[in-house]
Amino acid sequence: MVADPAEVFREHQPLLFGIAYRMLGSRQDAEDAVQDAFLRWQQRPAGEVASPRAYLCTTVTRLCIDQYRAAQVRRAEYIGPWLPEPIVTESVEDEVARADSITMAFLVVLERLGPLERAAFLLREVFEYGYDEIASIIGRSEAASRQLVHRARQRVAADRPRFHASRAEADALTLRFLAAAREGDMAGLEATLAEDVTLWSDGGGQVLAARLPVRGAAKVALFVANIVQGAPPGFEARLATVNGGPGVVATIDGRAMTVGAFEIDGGRIVAIRMVVNPDKLQHVGRAMP
Repeated sequence: MVADPAEVFREHQPLLFGIAYRMLGSRQDAEDAVQDAFLRWQQRPAGEVASPRAYLCTTVTRLCIDQYRAAQVRRAEYIGPWLPEPIVTESVEDEVARADSITMAFLVVLERLGPLERAAFLLREVFEYGYDEIASIIGRSEAASRQLVHRARQRVAADRPRFHASRAEADALTLRFLAAAREGDMAGLEATLAEDVTLWSDGGGQVLAARLPVRGAAKVALFVANIVQGAPPGFEARLATVNGGPGVVATIDGRAMTVGAFEIDGGRIVAIRMVVNPDKLQHVGRAMP
């Protein structure tokens, strides 16, 4: 009996989305790639594919390689800092939030890789594919695939984020940050920040945002305090799991206006990545596919 193609696809859908999101840094684009892979899967004659998992992973990876090439051109013209589309989850146990390979910090580092490098690196380092499998997926020789992964490792290694706080410690620090921001307590706010903290704000040219990184505890504290203290009625900010790590979601009358992802080291916040581009906040609060 031939298995139902839709059931087979659903079985592999979390893996496919995990690959696509890490490749593209956009939930919407990842979902589009997965949907396109599903349509192609449906068009295959029943029983023709020996390994559905291999076929589907190859299809979605190649679709993402093409999409990423186009995205690199668009991002070169992006207004202000570009940040990934955030994923807010209730638990770090989601497939998409596995290990540290989904954090905003890591996805930003991956932006320095070319499409084939990024695909090969993710398949090897995150999804633990063999080099023979990677070669088949990306259409290169095994030797070339090894070289792509080696080169990507070198380019990523220096800036790959390392986190040195337990989740309980990170959440406690984030709550102190939120409380100080609400109260306008500048000293308390600065106390949660590393001296050389950096804040990036992604508005995409659609809403008011800092077009250059904000650096230093005093400047970042002032920037955050001005946002919170100047917020309209209905503004609320809460602790959240953003891309598998500590963060906040700020809403106005229940609609997401800002999502911030925190990078923490040594008991202080060392980086804040704030997404305020409304196009990137449409899916906040929606369940994973």
